[in-house]
This record gives sequence, C-alpha cells and structure tokens, in this order.
Amino acid sequence: MKELNELWENFLTQKKPESKEKLILYYIPLVQKIANKMAYYLPNHIAKDDLYGYGVFGLFEAIDRFNPQYGCSFNSFAALRIKGSIMDGMRKEDWVPASIRKKAKLIEKAYQKLEMDLGRNANDEEIAAELGLTQAEFSQWLNSIQFVTILSLEEPLTGEEDLVLRDSIPNKESPDPLQLSEKSELKALLAKAVGELPEKERMVISLFYYNDLANKEIAKVMELSDSRVSQLHTKAIFRLRGKLSRVKKNQLL
Repeated sequence: MKELNELWENFLTQKKPESKEKLILYYIPLVQKIANKMAYYLPNHIAKDDLYGYGVFGLFEAIDRFNPQYGCSFNSFAALRIKGSIMDGMRKEDWVPASIRKKAKLIEKAYQKLEMDLGRNANDEEIAAELGLTQAEFSQWLNSIQFVTILSLEEPLTGEEDLVLRDSIPNKESPDPLQLSEKSELKALLAKAVGELPEKERMVISLFYYNDLANKEIAKVMELSDSRVSQLHTKAIFRLRGKLSRVKKNQLL
C-alpha cells in the first residue's frame, strides 16, 4: 500500500511516465474483472479480448483524470470509466441485432403500459399475455435479450440531464438516494421506482451493481440458478425503463 501511495504521489505531482506505467500494470486486474463480469451477459460472438481492449482505454483515462479531492477511491472512479469505455466500444460496433432491439422495446412498452394500468408491478403471466406469448415463449424472450440490459443502466435518462439509471440504485455504502434526490426530481422518482421493484429483482440489481458480485455469486447467495438470476436482472432493468418512460411522458403533459 505504501508503494502504491508513492506511485500515485509521483504521478500526480510530477506526471512521470514510468509512474503511470506502473499504475496501469497494478490496476489491469480491475479491467479484467469488469470485462469478465460484463461478458457473462453478452452473446458469444463478442470476444472478451475486445471488451478488455476497450476497458484498458478507460483505465488510461481514469488514471489521467483522477483527483483524490473527488472524495472517492480510485477503484470506484476507474470502474465507471472502464465500464463506460467498454460500452462505448460496443455501441460503435452496433452489436445488437435489430430483432433483439425490437423484442427489448416491446417488453419495455409492455411493462410501461401494464404497470400504469394496474398501478402495481405486473407479473410474468400478465406481461406474457400482453405480448401475446406463452410463459415459455416470454421466458425465451428474456433469455435472448438479457445482454441488452448491460447497457441500460448507463444510458442517459434524458437529453437535458447528465443522469443515468444506475445513479438511482440504492448503494449501502453511500447516503440514501432519496435523501440526495432534492437536487433532482427525476432522480427521486427513479430512486422510488427502484425501491418498488419486486424483492428478488431489487436484490439482484443491488448485488450486481453495488456489491459487485458476479452472476454465479448472486445465484449462490440467493440460492437460485444462474439462468433465474439472469432473468430477474433482465426483468428489473426493463421494468425500470418502463417506469422511466412513464415519468418522461408525464413530464411532457
């Protein structure tokens, strides 16, 4: 730890290239961890090496831009940059087939419509019926689109605000989002929406994004199968996107 602190001090005060190179080598495992975690939800044709390459650029940027006065650890700061860099790379490759995008949009609209009509969380049977699918077919749809959700939490919520859905998910290590939401009505509404998710979906989101557990680890904690955890994750994201769509629509009225 002392050696690491000295590296940071040398880099921040003198910008020595050799210090930066050593910092990169030290934090490379963080890039690998994030790339491996994200790869779990992505289709097989997307190589981990590509994700790793995108992530390394994010690490470079994080090291150049980090300032201890931000009040957060470098790992937390870098993780956001690394994930953002990977996602930017994937978007440029336009890796989501049109058929998958269509299914994802239909599911999001189904959650939006039903939960507005019902005034509560819609269950799988109701969503399947709204889509004109059997429960087995709906389950297949969820499996086919699960990798789309890896982007959803990082997408801007509006064109005017620098706010992403991930910001509204409760973090046990930071103040209650509802207490911080005075700065943004939209953020308050989204924090509330996360709190209203079905218990298992809310737990999966929290464990994945803030406890930094991999899918298999979440499955073990919750005593569920990997596939079940993936489906809970997918439903939670599209339920939240549906709630967001309603908020944005109401704001325009």
